[in-house]
Amino acid sequence: MTWEPQPEGLQQIIAILKESQSPDTATQMAVQIKLEDFNRYPDFNNYLIYVLTKLNTEDEPTRSLSGLILKNNIRMHGSNLQPEIVEYIKHECLQAVGDASPLIRATVGILITTIASNGGLQNWPQLLPTLCDMLDSQDYNVCEGAFSALQKICEDSAEILDSAVLNRPLNVMIPKFLQYFKHNSPKIRSHAIACINQFIINRSQALMLHIDAFIENLFNLSSDEDHEVRKNVCHGLVMLLEVRMDRLMPHMSQIIEYMLLRTQDSDEGVALEASEFWLSLAEQSICKDVLAPYLPQLAPILVRGMRYSEIDIILLKGNVEEDDMEPDREEDIRPRFHKSRTHTIKSGEVSQASGGDDDDDEFDDGLDDDSSLSEWNLRKCSAAALDVLANVFREDCLPIVLPILKDTLFHQEWVVKESGVLALGAIAEGCMQGMIQHLPELIPYLISCLSDKKALVRSITCWTLSRYANWVVNQPHDQYLKPLMEELLKRILDSNKRVQEAACSAFATLEEEACTELVPYLEYILKTLVFAFSKYQHKNLLILYDAVGTLADSVGHHLNKPQYIDILMPPLIDKWNLLKDDDKDLFPLLECLSSIATALQSGFLPYCDPVYRRCISLIEQTINQEMLCKQNHSFDHPDKERMIVALDLLSGLAEGLDRHIETLVSNSNIMHLLYQCMQDVLPEVRQSSFALLGDLTKACFPHVHPFMGEFFPILGQNLNPDFISVCNNATWAIGEICMKLGEETKQYIHLVLTDLFVIINRPNTPKTLLENTAITIGRLGYVCPVEVAPYLPEFVRQWCTSLRHIRDNDEKDSAFRGMCHMITVNPAGVVPDFIFFCDAIASWVNPPQDLHQMIQKILHGFKTQVGEENWRRFVEQFPPNLAERLVTMYNI
Repeated sequence: MTWEPQPEGLQQIIAILKESQSPDTATQMAVQIKLEDFNRYPDFNNYLIYVLTKLNTEDEPTRSLSGLILKNNIRMHGSNLQPEIVEYIKHECLQAVGDASPLIRATVGILITTIASNGGLQNWPQLLPTLCDMLDSQDYNVCEGAFSALQKICEDSAEILDSAVLNRPLNVMIPKFLQYFKHNSPKIRSHAIACINQFIINRSQALMLHIDAFIENLFNLSSDEDHEVRKNVCHGLVMLLEVRMDRLMPHMSQIIEYMLLRTQDSDEGVALEASEFWLSLAEQSICKDVLAPYLPQLAPILVRGMRYSEIDIILLKGNVEEDDMEPDREEDIRPRFHKSRTHTIKSGEVSQASGGDDDDDEFDDGLDDDSSLSEWNLRKCSAAALDVLANVFREDCLPIVLPILKDTLFHQEWVVKESGVLALGAIAEGCMQGMIQHLPELIPYLISCLSDKKALVRSITCWTLSRYANWVVNQPHDQYLKPLMEELLKRILDSNKRVQEAACSAFATLEEEACTELVPYLEYILKTLVFAFSKYQHKNLLILYDAVGTLADSVGHHLNKPQYIDILMPPLIDKWNLLKDDDKDLFPLLECLSSIATALQSGFLPYCDPVYRRCISLIEQTINQEMLCKQNHSFDHPDKERMIVALDLLSGLAEGLDRHIETLVSNSNIMHLLYQCMQDVLPEVRQSSFALLGDLTKACFPHVHPFMGEFFPILGQNLNPDFISVCNNATWAIGEICMKLGEETKQYIHLVLTDLFVIINRPNTPKTLLENTAITIGRLGYVCPVEVAPYLPEFVRQWCTSLRHIRDNDEKDSAFRGMCHMITVNPAGVVPDFIFFCDAIASWVNPPQDLHQMIQKILHGFKTQVGEENWRRFVEQFPPNLAERLVTMYNI
């Protein structure tokens, strides 16, 4: 352990540490190169630890930096360091835990947990006992430094501390930490709670043994004068609510009263931590009972928490009303994520929906004030809490909330008014039924707020109105929809960028709710959106693409009129020509064009050639780059997202152009590319590939047909319900293929049948996947009844319950024909579950005549087989409305 630095080596290292604090980029680059160079010398790390722990003549930031560079070296090259060097570093760290400087102590703590995580705590057996002994030191610095290091270890290694690997050190550590809840230093008290808090969520055994002592100690610290301590107490209680509700129940009323107080804490960090409690409580079944008496106190506190603070307003430039001419900073543009196509059966017709449920995001979107404030804060947490509580209490909370809304919504101060508008939006989902009687008065008021002189009031009003869009769309249009649409379109052209963004998002929601109701206003809408293309800065342009795409999804083929196409397409094609293949902005534009192509159908023909070719090129480039990357590891991995977006746009073209896509397909190598994409390691690529395969099967099967031998085994390998969206699209594609392939499917059916039976019988399979699986099994039974019918008892009950909810459409039609064919081949297979079959056929509203006859024949055959008396007994088991329905529909 007796290592001494060479003076000239020390000088070099200090020089480079000084240089690395320079703001100049070129200097920074040079420093990086030198540091890499120094890493070739084994004792470079000895110098770094020496500067951190021993060189008191240097300034603290330089010493701390030395420790952070060492931390990175250990993370990157830890396993290659010589054992004696590692031992030297460990020894020096433990010596310096109690350094007089808080910055050096903190850096040493970071270094200790990095070594422990990297090399494994089991390879540093003396670490935990040494740190725990240091807690007893009379020297505050030693005690605080040791606790700081232990807190970081508890954060990074909670799992292993609670395992047998280390001989369960928590059995000693947790009782020891509890002793420090009463320490006279707030910093130490705070560390002690933070350490134990790490073990709540995993229900660590050692903590569960001392749970009552822990809770009692937390209560004792509840009114601590230190805000960090109060914050950690709140955090602990929030987690205990999820894990040990049984232990908190006897004290619930005191805890609620405590949290009401802390939610109004003068320190925002404490108030935020306490507000999380209401979010957590709302998820518990006891919420309504225990919280009802306190709702009159809680609601006004939450609404007050929704106000912008003075600092928020400065950060949000809340007093800058016009900024639409100011270009965006690139770092303010948040990354966006493409959602791959998923085939869903929606309200009876096959539609392509986004992969996943967007409802949760919608709440956050309204509150995402700005990237500088996009982190969680008291305003958002308060609004989210009011939202979840409105969902728990429903209309019962309105007598409490409505008077608060009346006071805030019409307030003279804009900050208060703004919080009222936000609160009104927050309760929309939970209290909709009770709010309906007030909306005829509130909606016109909100529409007038869209022209408030404060931009932050205008932007939140856009969001709140979007939360009530469903009601607006179902009222007489002239009364609400028309004025709302006109005002929102003006806000899309607002002179404030935040308002533009909020208006675009709100308009997209309105489009989804209104769908074809917007057709009479299309020209006006399109002219506004197109004008915005010329006006918008970078960030909002991306949101505008989304609004245009959603409009196309919502009005569908109504968009296919020459006057609309002439307004919409030229500016989009201009953008398309300007963007290079590697420009990220190409993605949202491709998504937007995908929706437009599907909506315009043959109207997109004049534009399809360059769009199709570019998509093929994007896929080819990605595949080639991946091949280069495999051959030569110095090449960057390609960004697969552009390939996914290109596949999805091709799907949109195939769906929109239908048979017109044939010439494009025949002149390209799309099938070979698709074969590669279907085998990609990334699930999202496979998901989009199978969607495209299904769409091409429908549009131009002769081009797909020759590849059946290669494609079918791949489809079979992807029937894995752990990857829901991939499995869903592969299942759907198999159904589309077999309808075109007919009897020829026989040679491939063994590749997919067993997996489909597994999926349909698997518990908790998502509804969309169940419906697609049932339809595909039905379609396979339609083209190969003899092959599928013997397995009827394995799937018929699940099959019937999966399809009873979907509306009449072509997919349901082919699936039920398949079922009828299979029952004809194997009538005995359906007998034990015949009541489920009866229930499923009753779900038809208007079956085609020949299908109706097939079903009728099966029913009458069954009745004849069992005889009048048995049939009557059988029908008596039916719910009354089912028996009636069968009589009226099938005359039985």
